[in-house]
Amino acid sequence: MVSGVTQAAERTSPQRFGHPPGLVNLFGVELWERFSFYGMLTILGYYLYYSVGEGGLGLPKTTATGIVGAYGGFVYLSTVLGGWTADRVLGMERTVFYGGVVVMCGHISLALLPGMAGVTVGLVLIALGAGALKANASSLLGTLYDDGDPRRDGGFTLFYLGINIGAFAGPLITGLLQTRLGFHYGFGAAAIGMAFGLAQYVVFRRNLGSHGRTVPHPLSQRDFWRTAALVAVILGAIAAGFATGLLTLGNLSQATTALILVASVSYFTIMLRSPRVSAVERVRVRAFIPLFIASAVFWSLFQQIFTVLAVYSDERINWTIFGWTAPASWIGSIEPVWVILLSPVFAAMWTRLGRRAPTTPRKFAYGVIGMGLAFLLFLTVAGTPGRTVPVLAVVAILGAFAIPELMLSPIALSVTTQLAPNAFRAQMMALAFFSVGLGTAMSGVLSRYYDPAHEVAYFGTVGLVAVGVGVVVWVIAPRISALMEGVH
Repeated sequence: MVSGVTQAAERTSPQRFGHPPGLVNLFGVELWERFSFYGMLTILGYYLYYSVGEGGLGLPKTTATGIVGAYGGFVYLSTVLGGWTADRVLGMERTVFYGGVVVMCGHISLALLPGMAGVTVGLVLIALGAGALKANASSLLGTLYDDGDPRRDGGFTLFYLGINIGAFAGPLITGLLQTRLGFHYGFGAAAIGMAFGLAQYVVFRRNLGSHGRTVPHPLSQRDFWRTAALVAVILGAIAAGFATGLLTLGNLSQATTALILVASVSYFTIMLRSPRVSAVERVRVRAFIPLFIASAVFWSLFQQIFTVLAVYSDERINWTIFGWTAPASWIGSIEPVWVILLSPVFAAMWTRLGRRAPTTPRKFAYGVIGMGLAFLLFLTVAGTPGRTVPVLAVVAILGAFAIPELMLSPIALSVTTQLAPNAFRAQMMALAFFSVGLGTAMSGVLSRYYDPAHEVAYFGTVGLVAVGVGVVVWVIAPRISALMEGVH
């Protein structure tokens, strides 16, 4: 057990850019993990639906985008396993490292194994590893700041900058390799990127001090066997679903959406009923429910960059720039550029405003409303099927994605660490990622309704629904703030 004196000494150790030194390490490992994740994800859909002659697997487009959405949802669903592993077995710090190792093995599988065998093994390993790394890296960052520290939102925004540097660079590299050498070279680059992330994590591991090294609720032998039985039941149900035809590649995104929804409700119920959660903590968990819903709606639009907008990029965007044609997968790198440019502005703004900044529920509301309005901007270039939309127009529209993302996503990470019950700190972060997973899986479901001939109806309906949800959150924001029990 780490003493309070030790923790206090670590918080007063030399700072980096006005923040704890551990931020630099977590910034780096998340950057490289996102490099590998988004680098692979931006070419995954094309690999699934391009013809065999083009190096792909020849699946129908709706099936391919559904798989991408389901996979993304599964990544965030697996964060609960990563959170559980940290809380019960390894602690957050070691879970981050081993999660990165599993991610790297997944990308190696995609690079070396052919066909659906490589897709299946690779995506399962990446999803499990990314789930372990993501939930715990964010939670570990939260432990570096005291409760009420006004630098917290700024620190998470800088952390988010690392995510977006990786998200920007990954698609650039893998897209070029895919178009010049083939898909498997792109997947290989993702594996190398994760290896760089693990190397820097080991080298600078000391920056984290003693944070995240304890296991809050060690696993008993009885709990181990109960957990093993539950995992066996889940795996058996999945196998039975495929064997009976109830679960297919075509309905994978719908099934994943339903599974995450059930898991989310179950997890909220467990925390609200747990005797290890105090009365104040229970009220804070209830405050998190509308924020969870708002986040899911936001991500159901945003993650369409890798489903609907990936197809849109391939079929509708003119990628010719000064006589040279860029890869369609570069659409995944456009929005992160805007986030990289704006992240320091938002970090400085939140730090400078301090307690005068909008409340967290209002930030969520603005984020959802802004995401809906950004989708409505596609109406300005909708209407004519064919590869006719100039890339600069889409660059501007995706710039409108960045502002609501910065209003909501890093703030969601920050507030989750503050609302989390002590007994469920890492697992609460996993629940926050469930909202991302739910939205990601929904992006695969919604992709089935996209048709280039009916873009006005699609972008208009989805955008207006999101704006409506954001307005509702804005109206009830004072009530949510009251339930947050002192968290701004």
